[in-house]
Amino acid sequence: MNNQEFIVSKEEIGERLDKYLTSKLSDVTRSHIQKWIVEGHVTINLLPVKSNYKVQLGDKVILTIPLVKDVAITPTPMRLDIVYEDPDLLIINKPVDMVVHPAPGHYEDTLVNGIMHHCKSSLSGINGELRPGIVHRIDKDTTGLLVVCKNDHSHVHVAEQLKEHKVDRLYEAIVYNNVKDEEGTIEGPIGRHPINRKKMAINFKNGKDAITHYKVLNRLEHGFTHIELKLETGRTHQIRVHMASINHPLLGDPLYGPRNSHMKLPGQMLHAKTLGFIHPSTGQYMSFTAQRPIDFENALLRLGYKK
Repeated sequence: MNNQEFIVSKEEIGERLDKYLTSKLSDVTRSHIQKWIVEGHVTINLLPVKSNYKVQLGDKVILTIPLVKDVAITPTPMRLDIVYEDPDLLIINKPVDMVVHPAPGHYEDTLVNGIMHHCKSSLSGINGELRPGIVHRIDKDTTGLLVVCKNDHSHVHVAEQLKEHKVDRLYEAIVYNNVKDEEGTIEGPIGRHPINRKKMAINFKNGKDAITHYKVLNRLEHGFTHIELKLETGRTHQIRVHMASINHPLLGDPLYGPRNSHMKLPGQMLHAKTLGFIHPSTGQYMSFTAQRPIDFENALLRLGYKK
């Protein structure tokens, strides 16, 4: 264990505890500090407190940083579609049918297994032993771009941009039914489905705020629509839940779409095509684009899309 002690000064009176510690620890995210507080690793004057505690003059803040556990993940050689790489980060174009990080039922052949082999020991550790380098994720059958951080400094900066909605994320999707408006916005808090625990849902009681913007790219045959989506937030299954909530589930979505799909597909037709953010070291804005995968392209052509 590694203890760090701080004494609250006059200028810091009234700050939330989580914000106060974030200002002291530049390479740790606020959400991670909140996790430490919940787990009892932070005390004020030797007493446990909550994240929203307002620090007072002379408070003695003790943070006991838990030891980092050995990562029990097997680095696995695999072909990665690396769009960009530098000492701070990787941009990966993830294929369909690949899980991003290990979880029950998927402890091998995940993206994390592959990047651990590729990067060796150079990955951020902020997101825990099962998610080294992972700042955000996309679903198993969603294709496209995501950023992987090689160090905690980069992880903190990219995570803050995500939290402040400063990361540009554009997706393409094929959805059921003719989308009436040329563009629109869906707002609805997303949380765990009250009955089916494998699903997420619009949940006004326990959900987190979620905003998705969409616009029509092409109107296809058989009543399908090709759309572009921009995420303002990044909740689990956000696009899938939001589009299904307005009667436009994604083509090929086995969880939120019709049981009998219009055609046999490997998963939902959802592609993370553009990713843009400010580089954590250079301060320069960077943007990357990945072409639609072949399954998505073929689905468009079968539905009358003209290149």
